[in-house]
Amino acid sequence: MTEVSSLTGRLLVATPALADPNFDRAVVLLLDHDEEGSLGVVLNRPTPVDVGDILEGWAALAGEPGVVFQGGPVSLDSALGVAVIPGGAGGDRAPLGWRRVHGAIGLVDLEAPPELLASALGSLRIFAGYAGWGPGQLEDELVEGAWYVVESEPGDVSSPAPERLWREVLRRQRNELAMVATYPDDPSLN
Repeated sequence: MTEVSSLTGRLLVATPALADPNFDRAVVLLLDHDEEGSLGVVLNRPTPVDVGDILEGWAALAGEPGVVFQGGPVSLDSALGVAVIPGGAGGDRAPLGWRRVHGAIGLVDLEAPPELLASALGSLRIFAGYAGWGPGQLEDELVEGAWYVVESEPGDVSSPAPERLWREVLRRQRNELAMVATYPDDPSLN
């Protein structure tokens, strides 16, 4: 088997041609990507459910909007916490209950007491479910042109306007992808 170059910590931005309604205009942060498959969370699918309704102790630490996000179509009954630690918790000094994914972005152990991380967190987002791909599946979708792969920024995790994230991520690209940000929601209306 050929070695897979890790895309962990990068963003998958759905192309306008991606037909799966689960990922229409989705921005996915890849939390894990290797030869065994890929796992990520959709950053721009807020739900109407308040974090406090599900994980009361974490509600005060969740960024605005303080709602649970639908991380993807898999395991909607499970929760993942993704947080940014200002300064990236340099060296081996990552706070207990937080595991670095990429740079300043990491996973939060939601079983840990929130007070353990409260002083270290810059932002926190809670996701119900995740997006997952089996071995080689994401690579096939990339070859088919379903996704743009771009660098993530810590602010992507906690965007206060998640409904605009797809366009904002594309607009900041320094190539022809910036033009895709203007793609109409319904091209048939052009």
